[in-house]
Amino acid sequence: MYYISFGRLKLATEAFEEIIQDFEFLETWEDRYGYIIDLGKDMPGLEEKFKTPATKVEGCASQVWFVLDFIPSDSGFIFHFKGDSDAIIVRGLIAILSRLFNGLTIEQVSKTDAHSELQKLDLRNHLSQQRSNGLVAMIAKIRNVSTNALESKSACANS
Repeated sequence: MYYISFGRLKLATEAFEEIIQDFEFLETWEDRYGYIIDLGKDMPGLEEKFKTPATKVEGCASQVWFVLDFIPSDSGFIFHFKGDSDAIIVRGLIAILSRLFNGLTIEQVSKTDAHSELQKLDLRNHLSQQRSNGLVAMIAKIRNVSTNALESKSACANS
């Protein structure tokens, strides 16, 4: 999945485009919260063995764990992550992030302006300050890992 155009919007993946369309269909924030919760409930959780200090995302009020990976493909290394949280609404936010980033190349992940993309859902105005801070921490974790992978890739290519 690569960047696609939707009107004058530039979205990261088709899966994320679907979330935006669903949000536009839902009229109230109560319905949208329910949708986010449903995304969290439908998302497979992480096995307990992956819930370690090494996979914990710091800066979240809830417990959050990410397992991030880059899978080789013909178009480069494809980003994929799984996550989990002890808070169902946060699990829903993780599901949204997975739809924003999963399937992109390392280069695309590093160029994706997640805050701008998520602004299309107007989450910042409807999440508590703690949840917003946690979302920022999750995005920072993804960006740090992708930036490090991109730097490693460049270093290997220059060796």
